[in-house]
Amino acid sequence: MTTDAFEKQPHQGATIWIHPFLPEPADSRATVLHVVASPDPDNAGAVLADLSTPLRAGTTDAPLGGALKRIMDLLIAIAALVMAVPIMVVVALLIRITAGGPAVFSHSRVGFGGQPFNCYKFRTMVANSEEVLKAYLEANPQVTAEWEAIHKIRDDPRVTSLGWILRKSSLDELPQLFNIIRGDMSCVGPRPIVKDELKRYGDHVGEYLRTRPGLTGLWQVSGRSSTDYPSRVALDIQYVRNWSVWLDLVILIRTVFAVMRVDRAS
Repeated sequence: MTTDAFEKQPHQGATIWIHPFLPEPADSRATVLHVVASPDPDNAGAVLADLSTPLRAGTTDAPLGGALKRIMDLLIAIAALVMAVPIMVVVALLIRITAGGPAVFSHSRVGFGGQPFNCYKFRTMVANSEEVLKAYLEANPQVTAEWEAIHKIRDDPRVTSLGWILRKSSLDELPQLFNIIRGDMSCVGPRPIVKDELKRYGDHVGEYLRTRPGLTGLWQVSGRSSTDYPSRVALDIQYVRNWSVWLDLVILIRTVFAVMRVDRAS
């Protein structure tokens, strides 16, 4: 955060700095303004950046869509899980046979209000994926920009042969049906992100945190492989500001066709 991002104000004999550029509310909720007492705006920025996610979000309302969206999530997720169980069993066995180790892995992601949760996926990468990624980026510095921009690599060396099939068909995300039933996620919403990605949402981070992350969303049905991160953020904010039951149903229907076209589902 830079000096011109704050306004200097006196408060009870102390110098405080406030951020004047607040995100435009998506509804009539009051905006939470956090102030930091400090004579130095750079220090104030550092303090604000270190605040916990729930505090910075200032979210006290129910998740986007309330009880109606939650009921839809449960009905759809339970029905989908019942139909998907045979496929999930086969996928889990194939992973154990071809790659060894656990078939499902979990990764900490940011949920509603900034609360972390364990997001489940079928394992599509080699066991030592972190080491493989580090070595690959060091050997291919031209790929580093792509990784930093979208957190994806076109020819990711970490992904197994079976993993590519699972990703292309989106079958790797089937375990997230359990996340939906648990209440960590929704059927439709912004994709779950890691904590470091919150900064990419800038002033719109509060809107992202208003809803549960989704198994699918506008990004998935808008050619996600070819969508840069600013466009992804714009799609997420558009979804939050214009949410309706009808919008969720349209996205779910479009997701079916996107999954059938593997070039749109990867």
